[in-house]
Amino acid sequence: MVKTITKVGNSQGIIFDSAIMEMARLATGDEVNVEVHEGGTITITPLRPKTSPTEVTKVIKQTMRITHERCAVLHERHARRLHSSHG
Repeated sequence: MVKTITKVGNSQGIIFDSAIMEMARLATGDEVNVEVHEGGTITITPLRPKTSPTEVTKVIKQTMRITHERCAVLHERHARRLHSSHG
């Protein structure tokens, strides 16, 4: 995709349209890492916060609890159906 460098105040910038922002899962205010490589290639990489092990554990435990509760409900429904069909 070809973009034009434009003047933004005393600096220069590249305008990203909403399609590019959506594809890159970026929003106004997000941080990116800008690298200039040998030969002048520029890469822009979104900086995404890393989830802490504590947060991962919390989500896993919550998911396990919800799954256990749903399985118990399904088991109870199944048991009632079996009981009513044999009674």
